This record gives sequence, structure tokens and C-alpha cells, in this order.
Amino acid sequence: MSASDRIIARFFASTVKQGTLEVHFEGGGTETFGTPAPGFENLSVRLREGATRQILTDPRLGAAEAFMDGKLVIEGGGIMELIHMLRANQPWDKGQRLRPPTFLRRLKDRVAHLRAATNRASSSKSNVAHHYDIGNDLYELMLDAPHMQYSCAYWPREGMTLEEAQHEKLAHIAAKLALEPGQEVLDIGCGWGGMAIFLAQKAGVRVTGITLSEEQLALARKRAEVAGVADKVSFELVDYRDLAASGRRFDRIVSVGMFEHVGQPQFETYFRAVGNLMHQDGVALIHTIGRMGQPGMTDAFTRKYIFPGGYIPALSETIAASEKVRLIASDVENLRIHYAKTLRCWYDRCMAHQSEIEAMYDPRFFRMWTFYLSGATAAFENGGMCNFQIQYIRDRRALPLSRDYISEAEKKLLA
Repeated sequence: MSASDRIIARFFASTVKQGTLEVHFEGGGTETFGTPAPGFENLSVRLREGATRQILTDPRLGAAEAFMDGKLVIEGGGIMELIHMLRANQPWDKGQRLRPPTFLRRLKDRVAHLRAATNRASSSKSNVAHHYDIGNDLYELMLDAPHMQYSCAYWPREGMTLEEAQHEKLAHIAAKLALEPGQEVLDIGCGWGGMAIFLAQKAGVRVTGITLSEEQLALARKRAEVAGVADKVSFELVDYRDLAASGRRFDRIVSVGMFEHVGQPQFETYFRAVGNLMHQDGVALIHTIGRMGQPGMTDAFTRKYIFPGGYIPALSETIAASEKVRLIASDVENLRIHYAKTLRCWYDRCMAHQSEIEAMYDPRFFRMWTFYLSGATAAFENGGMCNFQIQYIRDRRALPLSRDYISEAEKKLLA
């Protein structure tokens, strides 16, 4: 076994304790790590020529790119199973003793925090296009057909389909907005229009949806026409900062799966825009991926291949930014593993349509996309990721004094 093979072997030996992983090394030889355990996989990995160098040269990206290039081959399962095994062996909330961070760790975290993407208005549109303007066909294969929701679904019961869970998510959010017929609603980062159409149909409100994706804009307008709500819903290609500068005001604001694209240095700007876009008695609901721990930095793979300019916020920095503009966080909910269940559905649908997706792009893209979905699933199942729903008001008297109105409205919306 070569020196480089021994380095990789030490990594697997220290990581894989539960489940078994048989590794066929590039330099020859095979070694098995771990022991069989309930809930853990039994897999085999084959490292082809060039994989070892690729992994060791850039540990942040090497394994992902080796898999994308077909040099890291998984037998007896797929990339979802391999990443689950590795992450589940070292869960974020495993109950370890809590110690204060060292000075070097504090310094490293501070440097990483300062390096976070600024995501200025000048670069936001290109960052959005990188992910969302790759074509609607892929998302139509992967997402729920009725609403095309590319964000965490809501799973209050076992045995739900993806379509049911996304419908429940829309109702859950709409209930927190305390909507009244005739109100004007702003949807920041409206995607393909699913939320806007749902609100127009179910709550009798008028909705303006904004996006920076031309592909999303075109399909959202088409879907509103088909749904028969084009007279109640309008979609615009505009940045939230420019809309806030226009002086327009809305009764309600909803933003689902957009805040993670804002970038940490823009948090205060974002919340100031939200505050200025709301009437004094308005309500806003921000649904975002978040960190359960302290602020951190987006991983290299996601920054390079998936969401350039993106940043996953901790609750602490989110609330701190909104406090500066006197927005009141009136309700906070942590959807802990709901996104993991959603991502597994998306992964399964992509696997079922592998040949079609490879025909749209190529096999390397398909491996990149499934690596992204698998890594994200592991982050929500055993890492430090979650989803936050944060309700904001400007006036402390804008909502009822108990949360009972939420469940009551939710039942009506689902009836």
C-alpha cells in the first residue's frame, strides 16, 4: 500500500465505525473498515487511477470531483448511501462534551466569517442564473408537480407524498401570515410561482412575486395563466433592493428559500428592505435554511458548483441583523429534519430519471447533482443544518396574542 493510500486508509479507519466499507485502493490492495450495525450501510468503494491524488490535493473538493469524474466508484449502493454512512458516524449532535473553542479555532472561524460572500446586487443575478437558469426541465422532473416547490416541505404525518408535504408547507406558511382577503402580498424570491398562486387561490389576496431568474419568471407567468389567477398574481424580474427603493408597500411579505442567497454582509440591507416594504401593521414570514450552531462558512463544493454567493445563516446572526432595523421576531420555528425527507424525495426522483437528466446535460452533471442532493441530505440528517421559519412584525399589536390563530387558519386552508 502506497503512502497516499495509507493516508486515505487512516481517514476511513477513524471515521467508519458503524456499517462496513470495503475500499479497493488505487495502488492495489483492499481493506474493510467498520462493523455491521443496524441503520448503517455495507458498501464498497473503488478508487480508480487519479482518484487518490485528486482527493489528497484538495481535501475540500477532491472526493466530490473524483466522484463526478467517475474515478471514485461506489458498489452496493450510491452516493447517498456513502455520504450517509460517513456523516452518520459523526453526527453534529452526538452528545459530546462541550468545551470552549481554542484561540486558533476562534481565529479560524473569524477569518472564515469575514471571507463570506458579499453577494452584491451587481452579482446577485449571475449567481441566481448559475443555479436556476440551467433549464426548467430538470426541476419539473425533480419537484412536486402541483406547486414546483424548491424548498423544504412540511411533514406533520408519516406516509405523506412529496406533493402532500409541499401543499402542507404552503398552508403552514400562509397561516402564519394571518391573511385577509384583498390584501397585497409580496413574494420575495418567488421561484416558479407556486406560493403566489396558492395564496391567490386559497386566501383571496393579490400577490406580486419577484425573482432574478428569467427561466423562473417565464414559467411562473405561464403557470399563473393555467391556474386562472393571472389577474391576481403578477411576477417581476427585479432585485428586492430596487423594489424597496421604489417606495412600494405591502400588507404581507413572504420569502421562501431566498434568504440563504442574500449573503451575510447584506443581512441588514435585506431586513431594512423588508421593513420598508411592509405597512406598519404588516407581517412577514422568512423561511430559510439555517445553522443550528454558530455562524460558519459555506462548504467549497456548494460555493463552486451549486450556490455561488450563497451563505447559510445561523439564527443568532439572522435575529441580530433584523433587530437593527426594529423588526420584531414574533414567532420562530425550527423544522429540524423536514428538509432531509424532502431531499430524499428529490434524490429518488432524479435517480428514477437518470437517463433523461444525462441526456439533458451529461453523466458528470448527473453525478454532481446527486452528490449535491446527498450531501445536503446528510447535513440535515446528521450535520448542523435545519430550516427556520421566522415571523416578523413592526407593530407588537399586529397579531393575536396567542398562536391559536395559526392552527385555525391552517385547517381552513387545507379544508
